[in-house]
Amino acid sequence: MKSGLHIQVAGRNGSAYLKKAFFTTPLKVMNITEDKTGESLHLMLMSSSPGILDGDEYDINIEIEKNCSLQLQTQAYQRLFNMKQGATQKMKVRLDEGASFFFLPHPSVPHEQSSFITCNDFYLSDNCYFLFGEVLTCGRKLNGELFLFSKYHSISNIYLNNKLVIKENLLMQPSFINVHGIGQLEGYTHQASLIFLCQDVDIKSIQQQLTELLLLENNIETGITSAPVNGIIIRMLGNGAEQLYDCMLRIKEVLKIKDPVHFN
Repeated sequence: MKSGLHIQVAGRNGSAYLKKAFFTTPLKVMNITEDKTGESLHLMLMSSSPGILDGDEYDINIEIEKNCSLQLQTQAYQRLFNMKQGATQKMKVRLDEGASFFFLPHPSVPHEQSSFITCNDFYLSDNCYFLFGEVLTCGRKLNGELFLFSKYHSISNIYLNNKLVIKENLLMQPSFINVHGIGQLEGYTHQASLIFLCQDVDIKSIQQQLTELLLLENNIETGITSAPVNGIIIRMLGNGAEQLYDCMLRIKEVLKIKDPVHFN
């Protein structure tokens, strides 16, 4: 099934609001903003489908106008069902000057023989606040489906003033690559990555805070590195989706994204 979603976020009287929303089944979006007078718009990306099915093609477009802030959430874990031909998802997000975008979707759970390709293109202008992360599981671990999916390919391109500054390319094909080998997961079953970019923050101070935070976690491996522009990239390996997802949410609190437009 082909499905699309297109939303535009604009500002009015100091607050962000949903200027336009168009979507087709099974995708839909819900406004869950509690403080209607706040600066950030909170939306939940939802689906009437139990997960992504064979042959699905999702196309998501988001536009955020100047100095506006969007915090996007998902409804639940994203399940990728058994497939023969595979499924795809494309997301394109454009941020005007001073805009903010926060998106930490729930973990992806690829079922046996699922094949999924997702491509995210983020276009940032000057003085944008950007936070994006993703968690990939080994499959339905409690059902014994450890790395029985066919393919998971996630590509994320981040552009600053139309110049490519970060490219994430995650390809997992367990039947071709030993996921437990050196340079791969090395015994872990779950992985997460997070990218934070903001031109007006002290990245060294944030790195130190996040390092101290993640050192308190047991049974995970983490790495934090500076991005090519003012920002950080975080990698995490673990054995549980909840733990890694909770870590990302705690990182969000350190970054104080409650009012990202005025973050300093």
